[in-house]
Amino acid sequence: MYKNRDYAQLEVWIEGRKLVVLVESFTKKHPKKELSDLSGQIRKAAASVALNIAEGGRKQNSEETLQFMNSAVESLYELENQLNLSLEENYISKKDFGKVNSKILLCKKLIGGFINYYKK
Repeated sequence: MYKNRDYAQLEVWIEGRKLVVLVESFTKKHPKKELSDLSGQIRKAAASVALNIAEGGRKQNSEETLQFMNSAVESLYELENQLNLSLEENYISKKDFGKVNSKILLCKKLIGGFINYYKK
């Protein structure tokens, strides 16, 4: 059962960390003004995904785990909206947007599967 495993071995957390790295790589390309504004919010939302997965993975009961997994999903939606703003402002290319959006969708699917597992 999952509760005996280290969260860092879970595919859901591994993909969440990949999302953070990907986001970091493209936000460095943002204009200087945006490095502390929108870019910072984007990086914070991406980091929140992996952090919530990690914290939820260490909880002792399903209810607490689900709460953190739901927070991770909320962070994904926040990130998605911030990325759309970034695309509209031409701070991110359509190609980079596509890469990050694909990773967001994968994380949503993995977290959704994790949530379904814990609801059973």
